[in-house]
Amino acid sequence: MAEQNVILVDKLTVRYGDFMAVNSITFYVQKGEVFGFLGPNGSGKTTLIKTLCGLVKPSSGKGSILGLDIAKDAEIVRENVGYMSQKFNLYEDLTVEENINFYAGVYGLKGKYLRRRKDELIALVGVENYLNRQSGKLSGGWKQRLALICALIHEPAVVFLDEPTAGIDPVARRELWDLLFRFSGQGITFFVTTHYMDEAERCGRVGYIYYSKLIAYGTPEEIKALPIVSPENTMRMEVLVPVSSQVSSALTFIKSLSYVQDATIFGQSIHVLINKASKQEKLVSDLVKQNFGKAGVREINPSLEDAFVALTSQIDKEIHKRQTLLNLSDRGVTSLLRGLEAETDLSKSISPDKSVSPDKSVSPDKNKKGSKTQPL
Repeated sequence: MAEQNVILVDKLTVRYGDFMAVNSITFYVQKGEVFGFLGPNGSGKTTLIKTLCGLVKPSSGKGSILGLDIAKDAEIVRENVGYMSQKFNLYEDLTVEENINFYAGVYGLKGKYLRRRKDELIALVGVENYLNRQSGKLSGGWKQRLALICALIHEPAVVFLDEPTAGIDPVARRELWDLLFRFSGQGITFFVTTHYMDEAERCGRVGYIYYSKLIAYGTPEEIKALPIVSPENTMRMEVLVPVSSQVSSALTFIKSLSYVQDATIFGQSIHVLINKASKQEKLVSDLVKQNFGKAGVREINPSLEDAFVALTSQIDKEIHKRQTLLNLSDRGVTSLLRGLEAETDLSKSISPDKSVSPDKSVSPDKNKKGSKTQPL
């Protein structure tokens, strides 16, 4: 059976006066997919989510959720999506169960349907022992579990999660992601924004937005394979300096070498992009000459972080070049950048499958109970 598309976005643009918040973005998300959406703060992530949820009207372009137009059918869209924010926004003075009941009431759920849905989610998320606890006294991880239940209580087909694991410990992060995959296995589609690269690696596909433009889109492996990430005649190395306290000073030295294109610290190691013509033995030898000892060096594949840093750096270089040539103000540079289309190789990054048609969109469940009053 052909995979079904739940979210379709075609050249979607959002402007606030002269300010371009989202610039001609195109992508799709399939049913049951966990789609990661990344980008620096202020790049347009939250604006895009609000637009897809029918809370912000697009200036141009099109978007649909479950085959529903996000502009024309905004109210019905909100009935069929869930939303979970980074900041815990439930009622801290209410117990866990009281919060669940409140959100169920907002969505008009009651009777046998509500009891079944509550029991199902409470068991799946594992909050049975916390139902009578005041929500404000929960740890960060358990607060997010409660928020997930409230986002799922009305059985939405699509759930938007805006940095859901920010500020919670690594174990709680992993447990929350395990829950997301369990629900995605039931056909729920998740659109997740995150700043954590390990979380992005877990997603089926990811998009990267920078200065309001989608500059990369595809599977993590496809993005890491972009030519800009590993330019021709270069190789990426991992360098392990014998004395861990010398890692920072070794990084400074490595960056000064003429055959090194880029270098950054990853834990106790240094990831280095060097010219292929320069053998790794030369790097080892140069480090020994500078009294860093004999470093362990091996060739590695780029990480997703390497990919996003390379993409971001290319755009920043483009900004600097145009600022130097045209002597533009910061605002002018931003406006100019947002107008760039096929001028740079970045616009030729991973792009959606053009064969995908809106005809394959999933339609909302017309038989599901619920009211038109939404907390979004």
